[in-house]
Amino acid sequence: MDALYDIVPQMWVTFGVIALAIIAYSSDRFSLELVSAITIGALLVFFHIFPLPDADGGNLLSAETLLSGFASPALFAILGLLIVGQGMYQSGALDWPTRLLLVAHAKLGWIAVTGVFLFVMAVSAFLNNTPVVVMFVPIMAAMAMQSGIAPSRLMMPLSFMSILGGMLTTIGSSTNLLAIEVYRGFSGESVSFFALAPLGLVLAAVGAVYLAIVTKWFLPDRHGELDSSPSDGKQFLAQVTLDRANPLIGETSKAGLFPSLKNVTVRLIQRRDDILLPPFDDVTLRLHDKVVVAATRDALTRLLKTKSEILAGFLAEVETPEGGGELTMIEAVVAPGSRIIGRSISQIRFRFQTNCVIVGIQRRSRMIRGDIQGIRLEAGDVLLILGDRSDIRRLRADRDILMLERSMTQLPDPDHARYAAAIFIATVLLAATGILPIAISAICGASAMVATGCLNIRQAARAVDRRVFLLIGVAIAMGLAMQATGGALYISSLLTPLADRPGGATLLISAFFILTAALTNVLSNNATAVLLTPIAISSAGVAGIDPTVLVFTVIYAANCSFATPVAYQTNLLVMAPGHYQFRDFVLIGLPLIVLLWIVYTLVAPAYFGAMGLM
Repeated sequence: MDALYDIVPQMWVTFGVIALAIIAYSSDRFSLELVSAITIGALLVFFHIFPLPDADGGNLLSAETLLSGFASPALFAILGLLIVGQGMYQSGALDWPTRLLLVAHAKLGWIAVTGVFLFVMAVSAFLNNTPVVVMFVPIMAAMAMQSGIAPSRLMMPLSFMSILGGMLTTIGSSTNLLAIEVYRGFSGESVSFFALAPLGLVLAAVGAVYLAIVTKWFLPDRHGELDSSPSDGKQFLAQVTLDRANPLIGETSKAGLFPSLKNVTVRLIQRRDDILLPPFDDVTLRLHDKVVVAATRDALTRLLKTKSEILAGFLAEVETPEGGGELTMIEAVVAPGSRIIGRSISQIRFRFQTNCVIVGIQRRSRMIRGDIQGIRLEAGDVLLILGDRSDIRRLRADRDILMLERSMTQLPDPDHARYAAAIFIATVLLAATGILPIAISAICGASAMVATGCLNIRQAARAVDRRVFLLIGVAIAMGLAMQATGGALYISSLLTPLADRPGGATLLISAFFILTAALTNVLSNNATAVLLTPIAISSAGVAGIDPTVLVFTVIYAANCSFATPVAYQTNLLVMAPGHYQFRDFVLIGLPLIVLLWIVYTLVAPAYFGAMGLM
């Protein structure tokens, strides 16, 4: 302990810097980026002027050491996984299973809602929670609308279930990766992919049961207007020409309907010079038939997502930039006095002038029967336009049409969904089997997402949150400073006397859990994990138990971001659509933390004892 007293002055300065950083982070008066920059700057200047000498006369906390967190493999693993998750979201790779869940909800009600929550928890074990919650917020809104229940009963459980799912694997959250990286740096030992799963499943199951109870009895019943962009029911006319390889070729109508065209009404079929009108009794579609259909925008969008081969003609005409584009659909009204009034769609050469395609047309005055390309446009006609986002934006300068900006919707490229799913599965398998370290597999997965066009460079860059980058780098620097100055050993010396009492190891585990859980709801969960992991390792060494015990305790507790809406990003995402107030998270989240603390205190010692770790 003599060495500890030699460096006490630097230790107390380190504690002071960390305490001020925590206060600044939690106050919300200063930007996270500014606090991070000032904190790392203060540590760099202080330890340059007052160095900690090592055995060779060097500086234990040199600039290279303090800045090493910005090159940490765990940090790059997190950034890579953020990009992979964004690729899954952007490409619509999860659209198919979520559509199945929506269909199931219409038939099974609350059983399907339970299935959705379990699905969210399972997906969150392998994907970053934020894009998962972003994707499921409108699904929960639709389920709430179908069931006639308040969205406030579904949104908070959605966020909490995604957080609980993050406890199940080493890549379930950035918190897990960072704590494990700190542990590996001190011990040189790796943690297996599913090492967190046994206790994580216990905590997730307890949390799920708790949420099932509070969802029905204790969550507020607040209804409000959700901007979920529901369809207004207006029908667009679209024309599909059956070129080679179109899956509609050879399909025969049944009871007047074509099975592949669900929620789509076939108005007529033009076959050379003949016009076939409904009812269609045993009509078989042929090559070069022109099928004119009426459908809502939602139905056409769903067709583009699920059966893109049917509308492949439209997709083939849309050119996207080499770096990858953003397929976008928007509605536009033919302006009064427009030059295109009185001219047909084929005559205005819209595709060649704008690089966009007119998918459908809607006219309120009368029903159109005939070749869509030959329809003469009128003022007030609504055009459904498909194109790359950059080309769609350039249409704003076109005075012949009035863009309905609120109708702009980005569409995933159907082919990219398959690529994204394959990349995601490969990334997880490579990391889970140990063929590649998590950092390498995540970086390769992120690169593949961009290389295959699932994301363009701009979208990938947006997925990398600079606040996460700065916060993690600074948190690692604070953890290194606390370890090198003896701060971690000092704090652990205050906690380890608990181990000398009857049931001391259990008391130590319990103390670390509640301390970490309390701090993670004030400070970032990433910073909490990085700061407390060195203390956990030191405390375990002094108490004579395996460091894995307290490191895992810190990981589970750092994921308990339930008590405030600002504790975790997904809580903020559901706050508006769920119409929550700050106190709602305190009233629901705080008992959940206490419950998980009690369960963990009872179960963890028995589990770790059975594993021979204590």
